Amino acid sequence: MHGGGCTCGDCPHGRREGHRRAVARFLARRDELAGGRGLPAQVASSAGGTRQWISDELTESARVVAERSRAAGESWLARVWRRTLLVLWGGVVLLLLAQTVTAIDSGWSVARTAGLAAAACLAGLLTAAARLHRAHGGLLAPLVGEDNRLSTSRAVAAVWVLFAAYAVLFLAFRLAASAPAGLGLAQGAGLLTVVAVVCLIAVVVRRVVAVRIITQRLQKVGADRPRPADLVCDDAGRGSFPDAQYVLVGAVALVCAAVLLARRPDRLPELPWGLTALVLVSAAVYLAGKYAEGGRPVVLSVVRAREPGGLDGPVRIGDDIEIRGAGFVPPGAGSPDRLALMTVRIGAVHVHVPLVPVPGGFTSPSDTSITVPVPAEVEPGRVEVQVVTAAGAESNRVAVDVVD
Repeated sequence: MHGGGCTCGDCPHGRREGHRRAVARFLARRDELAGGRGLPAQVASSAGGTRQWISDELTESARVVAERSRAAGESWLARVWRRTLLVLWGGVVLLLLAQTVTAIDSGWSVARTAGLAAAACLAGLLTAAARLHRAHGGLLAPLVGEDNRLSTSRAVAAVWVLFAAYAVLFLAFRLAASAPAGLGLAQGAGLLTVVAVVCLIAVVVRRVVAVRIITQRLQKVGADRPRPADLVCDDAGRGSFPDAQYVLVGAVALVCAAVLLARRPDRLPELPWGLTALVLVSAAVYLAGKYAEGGRPVVLSVVRAREPGGLDGPVRIGDDIEIRGAGFVPPGAGSPDRLALMTVRIGAVHVHVPLVPVPGGFTSPSDTSITVPVPAEVEPGRVEVQVVTAAGAESNRVAVDVVD
């Protein structure tokens, strides 16, 4: 009943289907134009006009795909909060089943009651928080960064905070039941150290990323929606060693802490200092990775682009120039709508980088090379060339001589 253009707020099917169809149309159009088909007769006689018309056509189509993708991402966030609650209460049910099965031989105890009460209390609080942020993903809302991706540092810190809160609630319920128990702060020094460090890392990383973006030492573009892979991947979707090791070491240490709490339910888990030190080293590696990632776009050289069989010569008005360097396409900015945002400043003239399609992708722009024409508005003489990426970062300036 709902087609691809459905805009119902409670109907995610229409938005997903609309995005899928828009992507299919764009890919078909790109390959058609790359093969020289579908060109209007008015521009077919001019190579420059043909390229500009193709670029404008693909840019408009890419914007439609981007709009559909953002709408699908918003719809996904609006409905995923229910799934997070299913996972949350599913965990409480699994705990109940495990407590019941293990109590067959040893019998029910105060510790089992306290464990279930703590889990139910914590799940209730999280459910209330999820309802308040249901339009932003529910339980995922605090874990999503400003770039609309899941934050590794926030996720690791949140898991440790939740575990520590559960442990404290568990011991509190045992005390309420008059069971001999205490918080055991002396024994829980390792756990408290880990919680403090991972929370501090989450705060510091946010500040580091913000400062590096402002000073143009880091390029960042937003994502359409958060994905689980964001926890162990960079913005481009490639595996990230600092992120992956931080998640892995944190998960292993958390499992160890849970086992220690189950074996000694009368106090906070006594994490070995060796394991605590391992988590601290992992956090330091993760933080160092955040300082080392990214960089500004760099222009290494500007040369005149020559077609096969063409003559060599200086750069003239109307010629194509090839800008060689690095960092022109920031991680996560490889989509056509983001590529179309790239600009080259030639003197006082801003030239939008044309999309040059080939079957399966684009030859320009790329992360290391950009080809743009020198427009007639550029004054002959020595001019400076500078690249502005989709993230808004500006490269260094390289001078080139333009003759009339």
